[in-house]
This record gives sequence, structure tokens and C-alpha cells, in this order.
Amino acid sequence: MNVTSPSYSAHRAARRYVRPPEPLHFPESEKVPETGIHLLLRTKLFLLVREVLAERGAVGSEQFLYWDPANPRKCLAPDLIVRMGASPDPFPTWKTWERGAPHLAVEIVSPWDTPQRAWRDKLESYRSTGIDEVVRFDPENAKQPLAFWDRFEGDLVERALDDEHARHCDTLGLYWYVRQDAKLGPKLWLAREPHGREPVLSSLEREQQAREHEQRAKEAALARVAELETELRRRT
Repeated sequence: MNVTSPSYSAHRAARRYVRPPEPLHFPESEKVPETGIHLLLRTKLFLLVREVLAERGAVGSEQFLYWDPANPRKCLAPDLIVRMGASPDPFPTWKTWERGAPHLAVEIVSPWDTPQRAWRDKLESYRSTGIDEVVRFDPENAKQPLAFWDRFEGDLVERALDDEHARHCDTLGLYWYVRQDAKLGPKLWLAREPHGREPVLSSLEREQQAREHEQRAKEAALARVAELETELRRRT
């Protein structure tokens, strides 16, 4: 039936119901503790991915992700979510029955996170959302800071980290790697090749790199002038 047809609307208007509907409330925010480092790590990643995607998809950070229209308690708040092909406009919450399942979610572990059992429960929730890729980054785990899960035959299956292609982000077409930041320590970043030798730079980093290059060029020119002046004085 075409729910937008006049006949459908007329029948709906003429019906009587045994009780009024009870609309469900899906909160847009909740006060949760967050360290300053965690905030900066997720914000920098969010800004980078949003810049990389531009108009090609929707990017969110810390918005509630709902997947059950009958139960607002079933929700997650990923540090990053991406859905390719969706409107890039900001959104208050992400409801999968309205917008579809995100293609990618990233979780950055913070000191407030609960033990490993809670992560297994969270992974079960991600499995229910229909998401394609999940990335977990633990900046305190120097041995294995990254873990990845893919949707495979309806399940979320963890990747074996036995080759360089395990770090490939299928959604973004780039590679994940851990980059050292002078102030934040390890942070999750993106590169164009598996070993992080070609990092994706933000516009601010590109501007800073251009300024540094210009400054080095000026210093080299001044050094050359000083060298020529010294040579001229020696000859005279």
C-alpha cells in the first residue's frame, strides 16, 4: 500500500484506537566522564575523517546510535561513525531504521571504560546494528593498540593481525596506523599505505608544513647569501 496516498490518509483519519500512542524518547545526549586526552583524540580523528570524506558521506562523534525503534535503551555512542553516501549534514542521533546502519565505527579506549567483558557486550550490540567495520584503539596498549572486526556472513569477526592489509579501512579506502603526538602520545591516524609513511594530513597540518618549508627555504637563501659575502670578502 502507498502510505502517502489520499485513501490511506483518509482511512487513518477515520479510525478509532483503544488507546493513544505512547511515543518513545530517544535521548540526544548523556553526561558521561571523559578525559581531556580522550576528547582531543576523538575530535582530531573526527575532523580529519570529515575533511577526507567532504560531501561523500556522514560523519559523527559521540552521538547516540540506535538500532531498535522499540527500545531506546539499546544504544551506543561511538567515538566515530561513518556512513558513505549519506548526507554530510550534522545529525543529533543516528537511528538505523531511518538512516541505515553505519559502515564504520571507531572506539577509543579511555580510563573510564569497563573491563573486557563489557567490551564483549558492546561488540554484541554492534553486531545488532548491522555495521560493517568496527575499530578499537587502546592508546595504553603498547603491544597491540589496534583491533578490527568485519561483518562476515551476519557475524562480526575479528581480523587476524598477521599482515599489513589487516589495517586497511574498507570504508575509507585508507590504512589505520598509530601516530605519536608530542602532546597526546599515541593517536589513531590514517595513511595512504600500510606502514604510515604517507600520512593523511589535515588542512592545518598542510598549512603548517607549507610554512615550515617556506621558512627552511628562507633560511637556506640567507645562509647562501652569507656564504657568498664571506667568499667576496676573502677575495678582496
